[in-house]
Amino acid sequence: MTATGAEITRFRELLARRLGWTFTDRDAGQLAPLLDERARAARMGRDDYLNRLAARPWGDELTELVERLSITETYFFRHGEQFQALREEALPNRIAARAAERALRLLSVACSSGEEAYSLAISARAALPGEDWLLSVVGVDANPVMLGLAAANRYSAWSLRETPDDVRARWFHQDGAGYRVADDAARITQFRRYNVADPDDELWRPDQYDVIFCRNLLMYLTPDVASSLVDRMAAALAPGGYLFLGHTDSLGSGPAGLELRHTHHAFYYRRPAAVTAGAPPAQRPATAWAEPVPPSDEVYNKAVVLLGEERFAEALALLDQRPPEPERSRDRLLRGVLLALSGRLDEAGEAARRLTEDDGLNADAHQLYGLCREGLGEVEEAIGQYRLAAYLDPVFALPRLRLGQLARRRGDERIAAGELERAQTLLAGEDDLRILLFGGGFGRIALTVLSRAELDACEVRR
Repeated sequence: MTATGAEITRFRELLARRLGWTFTDRDAGQLAPLLDERARAARMGRDDYLNRLAARPWGDELTELVERLSITETYFFRHGEQFQALREEALPNRIAARAAERALRLLSVACSSGEEAYSLAISARAALPGEDWLLSVVGVDANPVMLGLAAANRYSAWSLRETPDDVRARWFHQDGAGYRVADDAARITQFRRYNVADPDDELWRPDQYDVIFCRNLLMYLTPDVASSLVDRMAAALAPGGYLFLGHTDSLGSGPAGLELRHTHHAFYYRRPAAVTAGAPPAQRPATAWAEPVPPSDEVYNKAVVLLGEERFAEALALLDQRPPEPERSRDRLLRGVLLALSGRLDEAGEAARRLTEDDGLNADAHQLYGLCREGLGEVEEAIGQYRLAAYLDPVFALPRLRLGQLARRRGDERIAAGELERAQTLLAGEDDLRILLFGGGFGRIALTVLSRAELDACEVRR
């Protein structure tokens, strides 16, 4: 007999407690056979195995579970736009700030088989103004097998598929059929085992790191563990230090102690170099839809009703009849949405572009701009706008849905599953007006069904 639903639920809860990892209902297809297999390997029934896992630390077994459940796909200089931002903004700024000390420290969290950590080492070594600097790169991961591969420093040509030719020639040496990282980058890179659910005072000493990379990890963690990890990373950054997250992770536009940066088509965070004593934490700017609409604003309210009835031309005509006065963001956003739904994508895109220029932190404007670019066939530009909308507002479900759908079209089902799972979670609390503006005529239930169907079609664990 295979594992029951109650046993799988308990297994998930224990994995969350012991490892900090979160699993969804759709992971049952992977967890059920794993639970059966591990219970047999321990010569226990499933209940006894789960009781043992719950009772006290079980290091060897947790190691086995980590090895079996880890997602290990990576390669050198993955997401090159972030490494461009690292080279052209983060490292020059940190080198200037550290000129007196002549020392840099970088951290790669969930480094897997080491490609990211070595990429950081190569980038930092190449950026230094002299040989007398002290440079340290640490890579941490919970999977000992992957850490063994990282320490072995031997990679296939496939791992270098995004590595520029000049970087490959300078920083890699061919070793039989594979490649090794050059000694002057490899010797400054260390690896150690670490489970992000655990405290570690030495690893997270305050103010020590100039750059931290922690990409595409937070979405796999329980909310408490993810929040704790973010707090540790923010505190461990030196003032002026940089935090790079993955495309699937976001802290919003104003997380406590960090500021959002958007350059080189990349999103990342920076700890302010100095904080005024007693200054209140930064607040996420209100989005256009969140601006209060007084009941007396009959024109706007009637236009919204007409939008819901798909009477777009009448709604536009109504807005055009307003007395000339400076339009508020929500008015301009509504006009842009109506233009887009009327098929006037160029005009709608121009309206959205102007909104983003006036307020680059307006998530709704970026979402509208993305829809316009996608409608005009500029899918890469659209993806960038959706990512920015999701970064600026972590509770915004609709950009996650579009990112998931587009990732499926491109064949990247792992990214698709992550985005669609996030959309599923967020849709329940999505604002009604946002659904009306950006739902493409679908309501909350229809969008939830759509995202569920897309998610079920993904053939990966998560």
